[in-house]
Amino acid sequence: MKRTHTCGELRRENANQTVTLSGWVNSCRDLGGLTFIDLRDREGVTQVVINPESVSEEIAKLASTIRDEFVLTVIGKVIARPDNMVNKNMATGAIELEVIDVVIDNRSKPMPFHLNDPNVNEDLRLKYRYLDIRGSQTNENLRIRHQITMMVRNSLSDQGFIEVETPILSKSTPEGARDYLVPSRVHPNNFYALPQAPQQYKQLLMVGGIERYFQIAKCFRDEDLRADRQPEFTQIDIEASFVDQEDLYSIIEKMLYDIMLKVKGLEISLPFPRMTHAEAMDRFGSDKPDTRFGMEFVNLADVLANCEFKVFSGALSTGGQVKCINAKGLAKSSSRKIIDQWTDFVKQFGAKGLAWIKIEEDGNVKSPIAKFLSEDELNGVISAASAEAGDVILVVADKASIVADALGRLRLEIAENNDMIPADVYNFLWCVDFPLLDHDEETDTWHAVHHPFTSPYPEDIEKMDTDPANVRARAYDVILNGCELGGGSIRIHQPEMQEKMFKALGITDEEIQEKFGHIVDALSFGAPPHGGIALGLDRLVMLLTGADSIREVIAFPKTNKAACLMTESPSGVDAEQLEELHLALVKLEEK
Repeated sequence: MKRTHTCGELRRENANQTVTLSGWVNSCRDLGGLTFIDLRDREGVTQVVINPESVSEEIAKLASTIRDEFVLTVIGKVIARPDNMVNKNMATGAIELEVIDVVIDNRSKPMPFHLNDPNVNEDLRLKYRYLDIRGSQTNENLRIRHQITMMVRNSLSDQGFIEVETPILSKSTPEGARDYLVPSRVHPNNFYALPQAPQQYKQLLMVGGIERYFQIAKCFRDEDLRADRQPEFTQIDIEASFVDQEDLYSIIEKMLYDIMLKVKGLEISLPFPRMTHAEAMDRFGSDKPDTRFGMEFVNLADVLANCEFKVFSGALSTGGQVKCINAKGLAKSSSRKIIDQWTDFVKQFGAKGLAWIKIEEDGNVKSPIAKFLSEDELNGVISAASAEAGDVILVVADKASIVADALGRLRLEIAENNDMIPADVYNFLWCVDFPLLDHDEETDTWHAVHHPFTSPYPEDIEKMDTDPANVRARAYDVILNGCELGGGSIRIHQPEMQEKMFKALGITDEEIQEKFGHIVDALSFGAPPHGGIALGLDRLVMLLTGADSIREVIAFPKTNKAACLMTESPSGVDAEQLEELHLALVKLEEK
């Protein structure tokens, strides 16, 4: 028997038709001889009724054996329900199916958990991920992922891009994270690396004259995981020739506009706002600022320039910062216990403490630091923070990086815990003009903020030798609601400039030739100016579905310990496989 309709399709206009449905038993109820079954497939649920008086004795007997999650195929007649019996909670609630025949395609063991129960332990869900997918939410997430992927392909194809696959087995090169290595059987003691990204390949495609490339690319990074990280993930990888930043902005904005219109039914405003990296750090302490709410940083350096309070003056005298946020309306709820919790919170990110000034509802100012400040200084802080009755001002003083990290994270923590972030608001923006290089104080070396193929602004090239900290990169990140959707840059396309960049990073001539010789060589054969971007597909789907983790939008994800509970991997291999690969295991010392 082949199904004629899905379980979400039948309506009143199908009344009196004989149809065939297939699906899983969502629920089964025996009510006085009548058996009511909610039959479910991917598209919805239809109520099926088995009446022992209108079916064969064999079918009636079979009905008593049906249990939840059995797979059935049923033939029946569509019956319109009376108006007063319509189930308005079901799309098919105006009809039911009166069974003529039923076949049990497969039986199910008792389920390890109830589908769609939000309280099921995640490890149990991942152990039986195929059952979790059968539930409505994970299934719907994967359908939305499909929609987004198709919109990406259609939008970029319409803009002249072609999809090209690049290798999974690649060369290990230093790109920021650990590589996953694959031993070669044919070339003993040599290894492939799984790609952290197709970065070098897509640049080589530009040298090859492809001009506009994209790929829904699998990427692999052996790094510590969190809610929005996986050891293997998918990115929307894009590269184009003869473009500048403005061209890339327009391409991505058009693609995201198409996605938001299709998936969320929203027309987002174009072009996206722009914010320099320096401005983002100054106002929000983050290069991926969440602009859905206020509580922006206020710089108190001018107000406290002559302050005698050593916590503040000491930070300012050594080139640090004193900044605050105004948690508006939270003075009453900010008990000493809450403030202590906030203090402990900022200490996790390097801050030595948290100063506070509370303006109570009657206008009285309460603060443990008030006695260390003059009246003008105290009033100056309150005025600078635009604080009024009912507000609490929170201050961090330290070197700039700690102030940014600690106060920026506290801003988000307070907003999330006090319902300050509006729902169903989607704020896109571009963060631009990143530093090209970042200095590692411990090793006294420079690292690429993005990657070593990022181009500096032409007017900043001379500073690479004299003032590397102030060289700006032609780099850009696209941000949605405080999450980095993706990042990219205009690339270096001249071999001399690429070698200069490698030298700035302390990479020797031998290392350049060994690790990057192929790309430096390729640039010498007339490489066109080019640039690109990569967006995290998993992260985009997570944000548009409202999922808490990218694990919720990946069919078969790993745990935060990079393990698959379903297949019990990673796992050991037998001695013969190791011998073929010329590998030997090292016995680990017991901790």
